[in-house]
Amino acid sequence: MAKKASGGQQREKALSREQIIKAAIELLDSSGESGLTFRVLSERLATGAGAIYWHIANKNDLLTAACDAIIANAVELTATGDTPEEVIRALALGVFDAMDEHPWVGSTFTLSPGQSPVLRIVERIGQQVRVLGVPEDAQWATASALIAFILGVGGQNAANRQLARAKGFTRSDFLETVAAAWSQLDPEEYSFARSIAEPLRTHDDRADFLAGIEIILRGIRAK
Repeated sequence: MAKKASGGQQREKALSREQIIKAAIELLDSSGESGLTFRVLSERLATGAGAIYWHIANKNDLLTAACDAIIANAVELTATGDTPEEVIRALALGVFDAMDEHPWVGSTFTLSPGQSPVLRIVERIGQQVRVLGVPEDAQWATASALIAFILGVGGQNAANRQLARAKGFTRSDFLETVAAAWSQLDPEEYSFARSIAEPLRTHDDRADFLAGIEIILRGIRAK
């Protein structure tokens, strides 16, 4: 006959993994990775640390689970499209927007390179690459180029946003600071950087990101 769970175990089980992850996401959004501790999380959930450890092994496990919840939602919201190109565009923008809204997601990917958050993106992109008719021996290279662009550019955008927030800048303040610095660079050594200093002040990160995806897609179609 199975033993009845103790009162402490019953309380721990009553707190669901989903509740913990939701509270962790709220803390990460407001305070970043440094603000997420099991002590603060316990206070927010009005419970003991043991109730959290019942579901979550450690902070890395919690960060991965929180990242996975964000990416799973982004993938689900971009699941439709009439063509593989449309699906890729929608997924890319969905992940970009998720990382922009939750800047901590970008750095969290590095904690779980072979786990669910990355796998969700790899699988969705890989499926569309197959539908595009890319030869089997070129599918991984093609998919990885798209994935690297999505995570790399999206992650850099998120990192810029975190840096601006840490320094108390708005996005326009941040861009103005960078543009002003670039406009003063040596005109011979940094001719290109100086030439884009002015448009940098008003450029659209999301539009630039989508333009990069289009360049890759054109390359796939041409090949």
